[in-house]
Amino acid sequence: ALTAGGAVWSWGWGEDGQLGHGDEQRQLLPKKVEALAGRRVVAVAAGVNHSIATTADDAVFTWGQGGNGCLGHGEDLSNQLLPKKIETFSAGQRVIAVSAECSYSLALTADGTVWSWGRGAEAQLGHGDQHIQPLPKKVEAFAG
Repeated sequence: ALTAGGAVWSWGWGEDGQLGHGDEQRQLLPKKVEALAGRRVVAVAAGVNHSIATTADDAVFTWGQGGNGCLGHGEDLSNQLLPKKIETFSAGQRVIAVSAECSYSLALTADGTVWSWGRGAEAQLGHGDQHIQPLPKKVEAFAG
């Protein structure tokens, strides 16, 4: 959950670290994601096994299960128990919306660019193939 002040709270099943509390425990009550404290989060998405947040200073963070590349950290497919910044998005590249699907992720930047990454076995990434995409990649079908 995202508060009006930009804080992220999570609870529920945490077996893959998708709650962002640094462990893989179930959380029975809402708990603030302390790793994002001090940052104003403007959008958040929670998938089955991973989560995404974007901040007012144009950073994008992911955490949870990384096995399908859905965290966007390249060759590092390990689970992330705490939010980790995706380095693909450059400074000033403002992500305004994010989506955390079952095994892939989507982002929309302010200039209208759609990005996708993760498991592409059913061609859901929009790149014209069925491969794992471990880093955010522009969906060219939506390019200007």
